[in-house]
Amino acid sequence: QVQLAESGGGSVQAGGSLRLSCVASMSFWGRYCIGWFRQAPGKEREGVAVIYVGSGSTSYADSVKGRFTISQDNANTLNLQMNSLKPEDTAVYYCAAKWGGTCVPNLEGFGTWGQGTQVSVSS
Repeated sequence: QVQLAESGGGSVQAGGSLRLSCVASMSFWGRYCIGWFRQAPGKEREGVAVIYVGSGSTSYADSVKGRFTISQDNANTLNLQMNSLKPEDTAVYYCAAKWGGTCVPNLEGFGTWGQGTQVSVSS
């Protein structure tokens, strides 16, 4: 089973930037949908951004459009560039993967998860 490992979290002030990375134990190809999710204290986990590997098409949650960019460096590395960070972006960020299905930033079908990395944004 594929293993995912996130890195790059930290603490920044509002308006700052962070870049998260997720390295997988295998290469993603074809119908894989891979993405970033987050969970703030006391809230449910939510989708942030996903990418459909076969075409490179991306999809974002409305709350991060225009500020966050998802990308792949190579077949087993997923990135999330986060700019103009806001305090409400504070959460544990997870990368996740699934094979097939609709590639949108919701939890449906995502069964492979990393351990998460903390992002804290102060005002």
